[in-house]
Amino acid sequence: METVLAVVIGGLYAAGLYLMLRRSIVKLILGLAILGHAANLLVFTVGRLTPSQPPIVLPGATTPAEPFADPLPQALILTAIVIGFGVQAFALVLLKR
Repeated sequence: METVLAVVIGGLYAAGLYLMLRRSIVKLILGLAILGHAANLLVFTVGRLTPSQPPIVLPGATTPAEPFADPLPQALILTAIVIGFGVQAFALVLLKR
């Protein structure tokens, strides 16, 4: 699964860079959006794709009983999606003027 995602991420980076090198401002904005999605997918993949438990420590224990998913990449991706949406909306407003 991670190999397939690595190929998809590489394809998204290539498509984003290709669109950013075109002379059209619309293609530049689309390329920037695709590049942002590729970066989000890369961070998600680096955070491991393992089905794990939520990071909850039971009362009386010092560590979780089972391996758990790292919540930091998920929080970073959520923040990046919100910031990317704001940048894209701002770029579209500038394009419309």
